[in-house]
Amino acid sequence: MKLPIYMDHHATTPVDPRVFEAMTPYFLQKFGNAASRKHSFGWEAEAAVELARKQAAQLIGARPKEIIFTSGATESDNLAIRGVAELHHERGNHIITVATEHNAVLDTCKRLERSGCRVTYLPVDRNGLVDPDDVRRAISAQTVLITVMFANNEIGTIHPVAEIGRLARENGVLFHTDATQAVGHVPVDVEKMNIDLLSFTAHKMYGPKGIGGLYIRRKNPRVALPPMIEGGGHERGMRSGTLNVPGIVGLGEACRICAGQMDAESERLRKLRDRLKNGILAGLDEVYLNGDETKRLPHNLNLSFACVEAESLLMGVHDVALSTGSACTSAAVEPSHVLKALGISEELIQSSIRFGLGRFNTEEEVDYVKDRVVEAVNRLRELSPLYHGSGSGKRTGG
Repeated sequence: MKLPIYMDHHATTPVDPRVFEAMTPYFLQKFGNAASRKHSFGWEAEAAVELARKQAAQLIGARPKEIIFTSGATESDNLAIRGVAELHHERGNHIITVATEHNAVLDTCKRLERSGCRVTYLPVDRNGLVDPDDVRRAISAQTVLITVMFANNEIGTIHPVAEIGRLARENGVLFHTDATQAVGHVPVDVEKMNIDLLSFTAHKMYGPKGIGGLYIRRKNPRVALPPMIEGGGHERGMRSGTLNVPGIVGLGEACRICAGQMDAESERLRKLRDRLKNGILAGLDEVYLNGDETKRLPHNLNLSFACVEAESLLMGVHDVALSTGSACTSAAVEPSHVLKALGISEELIQSSIRFGLGRFNTEEEVDYVKDRVVEAVNRLRELSPLYHGSGSGKRTGG
């Protein structure tokens, strides 16, 4: 077993060697511009791009022409949300979202509010789930978009996306989902789930950083978006700029691999995740699971350790890569907006750790991490007057 151990796969994943191998020729031998249609170098690059488009589409049940390549899910979220708001402003100015969304969605919505849009931020329950009835009640004649993430990046909770999609379709409202954490890990089908726009990225599913995509429905209904980046008319005129061919090839190969092994991989990671959880709960009291116990990503575990500061715990297990929440907000001093929305106390929010297991983690690593965490928590609690004064009993997991 090699140290340090990486268990922060919600922040990013290592590139799968098969993905790297597929990308390599497009840096050196096959370096053409996919828009150069006058010679073989361009034709070769264009063919590789279209294959990747097909591979990405197949993973989510879409048509290849419905996939637009972007720099990642943040750009995709912006293109989808801002695009719908701009194109449909004469019909309505109301957007529905959820309080636990990623900042790529929340900050975009706040920007639109300053431009005159009205945004409804729906609450979640103690497990982080939005109630579809709340979505239904929030829809008005002015609603042009519902944007609800597929799976939460901190607590792994999977929202009832298919039900929300059905409500959106019945009311003639476009439905966007940030599926960054879900694509490649759990089944996603844009047709069955009535999804009109879907954001995803390569580096959450063992592909390279800096490349992602946006699914845009072409029929029933046909969704149009204004370009956010002008110049050249690339990607159906919606996202101009010379295509990142090696990155796109890597994204496509990552999608192909996930499509072939997702079920088996998810089951293996679910068992490893439960092994880690059960081992920690057996060794410690006052540990609390954040997020739904069953409706969650198979590789996600978010725990609060009472009377232990998360930052101290991370320092205590310095040979294990973990996090206190989203990589996009972990530098901020504010407590997690996701855990706050669940109604968790400030003290437990500050003691929360996110474990993200991945494709290359092993049982041996899981057991090592479990032992290191239990050891570090016990050591920190020995120094904590709060823990000794709490009269804590054996309360775990709730």
